[in-house]
Amino acid sequence: MQKMAQSHVFLSGIGGLGVEIAKNIILAGVKALTVHDTKHCTKWDLGINFFIHEDDVTSQRNRAEATLHRIAELNPYVHVAASTVPLDETTDLSFLKHYQVCHSQSSCMCICLFCSEQTTCIFYFISADVYGVCSRLFCDFGDEFEVLDTTGEEPKEIFISNITQSNPGIVTCLENHPHRLETGQFLTFREVNGMSCLNGSTHQITVVSPYSFSIGDTSEMEPYLHGGIAVQVKTPKMCYFERLEKQITNPLCLVADFSKPEAPLQIHVAMLALNHFQENFGRRPNIGLESERSLLFPQVNGDVVKWLSRTAQGFLPPLAAAVGGVASQEVLKAVTGKFSPLQQWLYIDVLDIVTPLEKMGSEEFLPRGDRYDALRACIGDSLCQKLHDLNVFLVGCGAIGCEMLKNFALLGVGTGQDKGLVTITDPDLIEKSNLNRQFLFRPHHIQKPKSYTAAEATLNINPYIKIDSDINKVCPATENTYSDEFYTKQDVIVTALDNVEARRYIDSRCVANLRPLIDSGTMGTKGHTEVIVPHLTESYNSHRDPPEEEIPFCTLKSFPAAIEHTIQWARDKFESSFSHKPSLFNKFWQTYPSAEEVLQRIKSGESLEGCFHVVKTLSRRPRSWTQCVELARVKFEKYFSHKALQLLHSFPLDTRLKDGSLFWQSPKRPPFPVKFEFHDPFSCILLLKHCTHLQVVQTDETARKPDHIPVSSEDERNAIFQLEKSILSNEALETADLQMKPISFEKDDDSNGHIDFITAASNLRAKMYNIDPADRFKTKRIAGKIIPAIATATAAVSGLVALELIKVVGGYPADAYKNCFLNLAIPIMVFTEIAEVRRTEIRNGISFTIWDRWTIYGKEDFTLLDFINAVREKYGIEPTMVVQGVKMLYVPVMPGHIKRLKLTMQKLVKPSADKKYVDLTVSFAPETDGEEDLPGPPVRYYFVQEDN
Repeated sequence: MQKMAQSHVFLSGIGGLGVEIAKNIILAGVKALTVHDTKHCTKWDLGINFFIHEDDVTSQRNRAEATLHRIAELNPYVHVAASTVPLDETTDLSFLKHYQVCHSQSSCMCICLFCSEQTTCIFYFISADVYGVCSRLFCDFGDEFEVLDTTGEEPKEIFISNITQSNPGIVTCLENHPHRLETGQFLTFREVNGMSCLNGSTHQITVVSPYSFSIGDTSEMEPYLHGGIAVQVKTPKMCYFERLEKQITNPLCLVADFSKPEAPLQIHVAMLALNHFQENFGRRPNIGLESERSLLFPQVNGDVVKWLSRTAQGFLPPLAAAVGGVASQEVLKAVTGKFSPLQQWLYIDVLDIVTPLEKMGSEEFLPRGDRYDALRACIGDSLCQKLHDLNVFLVGCGAIGCEMLKNFALLGVGTGQDKGLVTITDPDLIEKSNLNRQFLFRPHHIQKPKSYTAAEATLNINPYIKIDSDINKVCPATENTYSDEFYTKQDVIVTALDNVEARRYIDSRCVANLRPLIDSGTMGTKGHTEVIVPHLTESYNSHRDPPEEEIPFCTLKSFPAAIEHTIQWARDKFESSFSHKPSLFNKFWQTYPSAEEVLQRIKSGESLEGCFHVVKTLSRRPRSWTQCVELARVKFEKYFSHKALQLLHSFPLDTRLKDGSLFWQSPKRPPFPVKFEFHDPFSCILLLKHCTHLQVVQTDETARKPDHIPVSSEDERNAIFQLEKSILSNEALETADLQMKPISFEKDDDSNGHIDFITAASNLRAKMYNIDPADRFKTKRIAGKIIPAIATATAAVSGLVALELIKVVGGYPADAYKNCFLNLAIPIMVFTEIAEVRRTEIRNGISFTIWDRWTIYGKEDFTLLDFINAVREKYGIEPTMVVQGVKMLYVPVMPGHIKRLKLTMQKLVKPSADKKYVDLTVSFAPETDGEEDLPGPPVRYYFVQEDN
């Protein structure tokens, strides 16, 4: 970060690609950026540069000067300047020596030559271009470039179960914990008992198996006893680059699409030919003219050359977003030395968009004099009109959501005169931490709704876009708003979400209503896109990601081994003390509003669930700041002293298991009491924040969850005593005394003290178990379950999504769609074909896919038996089981279910008055006994015949 904050970047060319790169590197936080351009704003620019407005075109402003203040607004800590001087062979380029990175279009060959001649200063050259449906990226970081961290991943920690005394020594991990290391990596050791000379030493490893690796000669070392942690050591790596003139003839390319590995070289040759064409004719090939292809490169008769020639004057904003994300990440690599740089070319094409347009006449691609001419030159006017008339539902207005709205505006989505609408929703408010990646927001937008603010900002990019913005969460509770009728009006749904549950829900709604869905997500430098098309592809729910590994309860409660364990413990304590237990307290007194009534019921022998614990909470509730301090100190002793003493009493340090091994060995760590000290910042912060939250909540953390906990007669007598005492002292007579204010955990408000409490509690527990502490930033990331997002990855992913959107709108065949996985840190970008939808066979030639839905129309007296018979008559197979969600309507083996056959569907389902239909799940008897029932497709049952 320090290197980035000292870097100066020169960016030549502030068109559609240049502005994407400028946006991303300013959000990242370089020290200074100079944007250079000699061209003036035209109407063409309105469809490719989201920071150029109509008044800039009217006044013929220079592109760099027009975008300068809008780019600078993204990050007030970055100094942004504009340059308009011509750059050619006659220009004195010595001013470039003040910069570390130069990013330009490859047409500025004079800059490239200047960079390659520099020997007295460090200079990195990056070139990027988008011509129509093809793009190019080139990097030259000098003869040698040191990478400090090749992946950016957290160093791995491996718990050790054994080390052999041999040559080479074999280190074995704990059972069922693979190390995921690679041969050649380095590890350092700590907390090894027995072979203590390993502690603090660093060794290069050779992988033996997924659970073991060798570290060299250990035969002369003392025998291994137990314990030990091996920690990965990040080591610098040297990367070597060749100059552009050499790479032109012998390019080293990153292959992104392995279905056409020859494409990079073909595009390389074709784009070189395009550069020669520009030099010879002073222009690019004319739009849509096949005849100019022979002038471009007569020796090659390929689709690449044909479509590059036809679309070279055009521009695809989503392709620029994708390439701009990758290119700007390369700029950041150059100035920081973090992550592996691109070596040395990346070519991305979208021929699968234009290939189906081959039969269109050239007039389809000709300019109409509006802001969409650059786009029209690539995809034709008919497809542009379909984008204008599109109804799209965008869920989420965070980092990816902002980028998607920018792409929608440039593509003209939802701008049709009579048709077209962009509906967006996001329940969140803008936080300060959002500003470094959600580029539509500014500091004065903090605490405003994301959706409303994003809609307003999008109108600044394209004032003709129609946006309907909501602040609703898309979930079962809002199905009255986002009903089946709503979904059927949408042409496509685009998700920009940060959690799997929401994705699965929206996917299920899209499948039920036969709507296409494009999903995407990022995690740091990693990103993915997935396109889901009815009747062509599998859905998101068709595959399952591995479940998130949960920390065992015993580990959290008594045996933490890593800082993640102590942070989760502290987060749980916060939720229990200040949210869960106050909510239970309130719920109890809502049921029993009078303390006197509760006392009488207890005395009469009635058992009230949770009564004892609620009364104990009431009697011990702090009523002053002094009592809050007293209670917080009691809790400190309980958690950080008494708990340790209790464990060591139950399991002394020399305790052994039945097999003779020590109880306290890796990964178990013995605890040691922590003494409260005023000079210890964590002790003081925890005390202060605990008291602050107690004062808000007015509750007692010692109350346990009442569910299913037996209460003894002694507890009942104690409850009666405590409640009588409270009533007699008039402490429980006021209604306000029977209410508490639960605190909802909020990670983004630094003033509320929530993260401070968790940081202090976590680090005190870490100290108790001799675990390395974590700073506030790391604690916030783990406790808040923050998925890291950066502008470069979100820009790249959103661009790829918008490219797939064009295909969905065009109704393209299955082989045109591409899913993508990328990791800009390595870097890697892999395009894959979509997963074709699977067909499930029932029997007798009857089959279905996830997109099939059977339909039955009933009437008021339609019984369950009528329904079963109707399915058999219409589809040729009789259901043996009928389920509605999680409710079993008819399972023959269940008691009483046979009688249900005579009941009406209205009585069984009990629909609301406005409900016209219900979706049911049916299954069928297997062909042979003993096998499981055969699943069937969903069956939509309409309650009245008129809907047919």
